[in-house]
Amino acid sequence: MIKLAPSILSADFTRLGEHVLQAVDAGADRIHIDVMDGHFVPNISIGPLVVRAVRNITTAMLETHLMISDPEKYIDVFADAGSDLITIHQESTPHLHRAIQMVKDKGKQAGVTINPATSLCVLDEILEHVDLVLLMTVNPGFGNQIFIPGMLRKIEHLAKMKQQRGLHFDIEVDGGINSKTIARVVEAGANVLVAGAAIFSAPEGVERAMKKLRESV
Repeated sequence: MIKLAPSILSADFTRLGEHVLQAVDAGADRIHIDVMDGHFVPNISIGPLVVRAVRNITTAMLETHLMISDPEKYIDVFADAGSDLITIHQESTPHLHRAIQMVKDKGKQAGVTINPATSLCVLDEILEHVDLVLLMTVNPGFGNQIFIPGMLRKIEHLAKMKQQRGLHFDIEVDGGINSKTIARVVEAGANVLVAGAAIFSAPEGVERAMKKLRESV
């Protein structure tokens, strides 16, 4: 099943609640929340207060993408704020297994994320422990970037690893996903698609933008 995860990083924060509810009403399978600390990535975005605010207006699944250093320090607070799934960058901690277990101990789904230049081989020992693998298809830190074509091979490789090992994690992609790229990443093996600008900045509005993406798939 193909799942759409609108990223609120591209939403109008003066109308955040309205935009979230529009996305949910239009059939969003989950809401993607990007957390940046200005250290692990060169930008600062939002924190647990926004996660809690979004949680208060919807029962939709909330996935929180931690693009922060020392993620272990903040797992509890984001879990308690209402995150259903928390993804942690492999590059952000030397204790990835411990961090994933901390998420699981909070009763949440756990995901691992890797940057475009990070090899899939670093995931060998963690794949069986996660619910989702998020492949960045742009360099993280900013929205509305252009999809890196070489990431299609990476998606294909991960899909083969998943099949060969008989695992069941979701393969999510984030970065440059729009009506021109979405079918290619699905064909490569991704089944969860993060889209920000293609949804919240679309001139036709959130509902039609999401319909367009599904039709493109």
